[in-house]
Amino acid sequence: MSDIDRLFQQLRSEKRKAFMPFITAGDPDLDFSASVIRELAARGCHMCEVGIPYSDPIADGPVIQASYTRALGKKIKLAKILEMLGGLRTDVSMPRVTMVSYAIIYRHGPDRYVAEAKAAGVSGAIVPDLLVDEAGEFAEVCRREDFSLIQLVTPTTPRERAVRIAESSTGFLYYVSVTGITGERTELPPSLVDNVSWLREQTELPICIGFGVSKPEHVKLLAPVSDGLIVGSAIVRRIAEASERPREQVLKEIGDYASELLAALESC
Repeated sequence: MSDIDRLFQQLRSEKRKAFMPFITAGDPDLDFSASVIRELAARGCHMCEVGIPYSDPIADGPVIQASYTRALGKKIKLAKILEMLGGLRTDVSMPRVTMVSYAIIYRHGPDRYVAEAKAAGVSGAIVPDLLVDEAGEFAEVCRREDFSLIQLVTPTTPRERAVRIAESSTGFLYYVSVTGITGERTELPPSLVDNVSWLREQTELPICIGFGVSKPEHVKLLAPVSDGLIVGSAIVRRIAEASERPREQVLKEIGDYASELLAALESC
């Protein structure tokens, strides 16, 4: 079992749901990224997704794209990101997963990527541009190493294909709540609950919902049909302010925001 499997096993036994924030590694710098992860862990978050900056991200909206651009402008490299994550092993127990393009994994070498990520305390990878038709080799590497391969299902994914994605995934399934790109939204589509309910009947994997989740109202709507909720742009937008405002203040505001959504989740 991977760390992610153990996390969801524990949460399910307690009838609780996971809260998973997303941050971009190296925005505004790796030291602050580490501070944010520690703050989120201290607030009780269950897992953290760490975006590996990439020049051509898939489905990311303007907030996350801008954060990638800022990090790439500072020449942030994968080795330094893994070094930063490795430095958290002694004081952060929540699992970390990378949101990473398969182009980066392929260039690095799938076996080498998994080995170095695990050595840095990373428990899995979300690979948004890895097609299920081409995922077999990497999925086998991940299964062999107990490293979770988390794949995405969208509202427009044909149902037969959604089942195939679930069969090749481990850890959890990432359900994309809306058609389009990441970003904060005032409303979520009414079909979302029905779509996730159908998917739950097709797989025993935990299903976590992301894209557009940013408010306590979203949390209360989606918690009953999900195993976890993912919040990205709303946190990345707050992190961006660290370049212009006192960092301790920004860090506290990020923590307070996470605590607000966690409280909404725990109340469901």
